[in-house]
Amino acid sequence: MIKQDPAEVSTTLLLVDDEENILRSLRRVLRGEPYTLLTASSGDQALSLMETQHIDLVISDARMPGMDGATLLAEVQQRWPDCLRILLTGYADVSTTIRAINEGQIYRYISKPWDDDELRLIIRQALAYQFAEQERQRLERLTLSQNQQLQELNADLEDRVRARTAELQQVADMLDLAYDELKRSYVTATEVFSSLINQRLPRDFQTNGRVVALVKAFAQHYELDDGTSRNLAMAAALYNLGKLTWKDSLFTLPSDRLYKEDLEQYRRYPELGENLLMALEPLHEAATLIRHHQERWNGSGFPDHLREMDIPFGARLLRLAVDLVELQQGMILARKLEREEALQLLLKFAGRFYDPELCEQFVNLCIEQNLDAVLADDTVLMVGTLGLVPGMIMAQPLYAENGTLMLNEGKELDAWLIGKLIKFEATEGASYNLYVRIPQT
Repeated sequence: MIKQDPAEVSTTLLLVDDEENILRSLRRVLRGEPYTLLTASSGDQALSLMETQHIDLVISDARMPGMDGATLLAEVQQRWPDCLRILLTGYADVSTTIRAINEGQIYRYISKPWDDDELRLIIRQALAYQFAEQERQRLERLTLSQNQQLQELNADLEDRVRARTAELQQVADMLDLAYDELKRSYVTATEVFSSLINQRLPRDFQTNGRVVALVKAFAQHYELDDGTSRNLAMAAALYNLGKLTWKDSLFTLPSDRLYKEDLEQYRRYPELGENLLMALEPLHEAATLIRHHQERWNGSGFPDHLREMDIPFGARLLRLAVDLVELQQGMILARKLEREEALQLLLKFAGRFYDPELCEQFVNLCIEQNLDAVLADDTVLMVGTLGLVPGMIMAQPLYAENGTLMLNEGKELDAWLIGKLIKFEATEGASYNLYVRIPQT
């Protein structure tokens, strides 16, 4: 069953049909559900109700005297576009259904006679979609508002950054990223939601930030296409979404020490994470990567026991990043591994748990760039050039794409250097992420 937040708030459904027995049947089906039910026997009556009360979802019969269902739902779409619309239709109502889809932009149509369980599930999915879309829009408005505030404070931003804590800098970086990638609003929303997930997880198990940084670094180094990179970033941000249903004690146990019910619950978290995201169409591909990120190269993983190239590429890469981080946090084995031990363990199980070629590329990148060692340092941030501010100190040297050293480790950034980096990116068509430290005030 799909879990949704709207069930916890007041949700109002309007049922429209000129036949009283159909309305009684719908009320019977929805008895016990957490909804307020209103009924109308005509399109005009339904519109009158909507003018005086807030309605979240309208379910209308297709054939009604006077105003038919397609006309009613088209009017609802014009006047209350945020209200979801579902059409009940018979086999002979094809033209009405097509008109409802084209003019009323309905969420679904349901054939009569309906299946009670399917009807309840469709309504839950519709409300979950509505809630997620409203939350996405709220986050976009919040991001735009915060960006505006950031621009207004730009004149004295240098003094403010030096005076504030690393937490405020993290917010500023998030806002810069949202400003640069506003058109990819779902990526922004998932990263914001990822920080909300961390409020539920113990500090040592807030791993998604490091996992996101690892997959982004790999995608940039190997020049993965934008779609693959975007889906990987969203999957990495939300891969542990299914863990939110765990009891607190389960977080403290490494996965190789789990038995019986605890082990069964652990093995369900990738599939549960996928289910929670499937109502959001732009996250379908990321949800698939989350479902399969615990599969193994030899087919012994879960939930579907896929093997080798049947495992999606992004899921194979996500597994490597997740295991590298979680091995170091003591979430897989009974003790925390040092970074070098964790990398060697990945290589040891290449060809069994991991794609051998991809594993070698991933480990080599981590070693060559000292990648995860930097990301494991809480004082280090990975930011793009637009996220840089004067006073930041290079935590790693920066090389141009041709191998030329541009900035050495320990170099303090000033406004002139930052401006030169931004102009160089624009001239060369390059894109750089820098590892920097914020000086202690």
